[in-house]
Amino acid sequence: MEERKNIVRQFFGMSQRGDLREAVRGLANPQLIMLMSNSGQFEQHVKELEKLYPQVPSIGCIGMCYDTRVAENGVGVVAFLDGVKAAANVLEQVSVMPVKYIRRLEEDLRRVNASQRDTICIDFCSGNDAGVLTTIYTALRHQGISLVGGTGDGGRISANGRIYEDGVAYALVKNLGGRVKAYKENIYHQKGDYRFIASDTDRARYIMGSLNGRPARQVYQDILHVTEQEILTQTFKNPFGKINGDETCIISIKEVSGNALACFRQVNDSDVLILLELGDYRQIVRDTIQKICQDFPRRSAVFSVNCLFRYKLFSENGYMKEYLGEMGTLGNHAGLVGYGEHYNNQFVNQSMTCVVFE
Repeated sequence: MEERKNIVRQFFGMSQRGDLREAVRGLANPQLIMLMSNSGQFEQHVKELEKLYPQVPSIGCIGMCYDTRVAENGVGVVAFLDGVKAAANVLEQVSVMPVKYIRRLEEDLRRVNASQRDTICIDFCSGNDAGVLTTIYTALRHQGISLVGGTGDGGRISANGRIYEDGVAYALVKNLGGRVKAYKENIYHQKGDYRFIASDTDRARYIMGSLNGRPARQVYQDILHVTEQEILTQTFKNPFGKINGDETCIISIKEVSGNALACFRQVNDSDVLILLELGDYRQIVRDTIQKICQDFPRRSAVFSVNCLFRYKLFSENGYMKEYLGEMGTLGNHAGLVGYGEHYNNQFVNQSMTCVVFE
């Protein structure tokens, strides 16, 4: 009987109308709570959650959530009940100096007795993702701890009942009954053999001015034969990619800025970029699920972060419901729709990252 006690139990509850009590109905003795709320009620939900579950470690952000259904503008709660040891905290001033608070993370790693085999870091970020991930990963890397997370909306996150505007909330979750593993899914591959050197970039505004010395907007339009108005929907099918070793980081276009393109992640002068195109995403999802099942014949919980652009793409193609159904075959699956996804030290767009608990 002892072994069963250590199996992770993941709770998911939601309320489409934003009623937190409805979302947490039946939730007793949680070890960690993750709150996903809407911008109008976020503050109220954070306070209410702390009253209902005082002293329980928690992190929260503004964003849609899902299990087999999606709560677009309500509230959702993911909680871990049995089989985990958890700690939650925040790194503040992430746009200026996230490293100032790194001691908190180092102490929490000791507190949960973190190890590569059985511990994951889940984070909700208010922005400045690339700097945040570099900082967090310096602490996690020493013990080989993986990270999965995303950016919430509205520039606000919460940790342990308090709201922060320039911060990253993190939770360390140790599986007491088995392994954990992080995954990243990319539904894009290289288009042609286009290679670009970026220049005239504005790092602070994530702007890419020129590609191979020509205006970035013009280059994108000429290759794909799209009008300026079509660029923002075309990025669902053809984002850019930045080569990072043998990984490709996806870069989505946020808006057209004159002859330049503003992106959802930073592009620097001299970065080497490629053009990507959408693959057979239905097959890629099936392959991901198969890989997870091979790695983990027995799964107790899966928590994922899906990009808002994937959500839009899947919804427009009538695939979202089917997608959640397929992910549901893994067992207990729930997650967040994010504005950027985190995978170890990478900040990516248009991707899915997830953690699987044995």
